[in-house]
Amino acid sequence: QMQLVESGGGLVQPGGSLRLSCAASGFSLDYYAIAWFRQAPGKEREGVSCISKGDGTTYYADSVEGRFTISADSATNTVYLQMSDLQPEDTALYYCSSDSLGISGRGTQVTVTP
Repeated sequence: QMQLVESGGGLVQPGGSLRLSCAASGFSLDYYAIAWFRQAPGKEREGVSCISKGDGTTYYADSVEGRFTISADSATNTVYLQMSDLQPEDTALYYCSSDSLGISGRGTQVTVTP
């Protein structure tokens, strides 16, 4: 069974950091791109970042460029999203997804508040 499971969310103060994990099972990240999305209450879903480990390409939304870093580890079959200098506007439910496989995780909540 193909599955994505997120973890690593939490409560952090502005300027703080978190590292989100997206653990994949039932398929290899070496062959499929994985994207991180976020959705805050009352707002549209936003594509945050994407990685294609096979060709090494990455993408970042303008809103997170320079603050977030995406990476993938073949040994653990996990995609990571390192988030730094977090701000209240980063508060949202973050989830990872594979468009090719049509699967998404349930998400992990990130809350940034003084």
